[in-house]
Amino acid sequence: MRTWPLSLPTKRTVDVLGFVDEADVDPVLRSESYWVGASGEPAQRLYALLVEALARHGTVAVAKVTLRTGERLAVPRPRRGMLVLHTLLWPEDIREPDDLSSAAPVTERELERAEVLIEQSAGVDIEGLHDEYAAVPEQLVVAKMAGEGLAEPVPAVDLLAALEAGIRTAGDRQPTGVCCVEQFTDRAGPRHRARRS
Repeated sequence: MRTWPLSLPTKRTVDVLGFVDEADVDPVLRSESYWVGASGEPAQRLYALLVEALARHGTVAVAKVTLRTGERLAVPRPRRGMLVLHTLLWPEDIREPDDLSSAAPVTERELERAEVLIEQSAGVDIEGLHDEYAAVPEQLVVAKMAGEGLAEPVPAVDLLAALEAGIRTAGDRQPTGVCCVEQFTDRAGPRHRARRS
């Protein structure tokens, strides 16, 4: 297949289209994040102005950028005196799933206990979290060499009991998981998966 090079107007630039509240950008559209810097002396003042103005006004920009060979929507926003650019999926690339809501009944008691758990578990140090799954292969090798196996997590069966146990351990603040979902269904489609940033 032959490819035809196209010169896009947003090449090597961030073409700001307008400004919106960050809450108006659906998180399902977010794709990747990049740090953005100014190239050359003339762009430095504009960069500094945009960072300060966005921070002061509390909004984000909506822009077009060219990354590799395609034009992308993006949301530049201020962070620690710099711009971080979140690329977005085009709205037509998001495939709405079938109805994934649950018809399972929930009791008032379960809702009350869940609210208590949410209140007691408020606040997470995201900076302190790390990928525990990446350490599993090494742990498995060590366990196999010692003639042992890795313990399998036990899925929660009794929802109310799981909530009660979660409330009892909420003060621990360790990312051990409050309850377990046994199955995850990805129905975002083969082109793009809807995901959070």
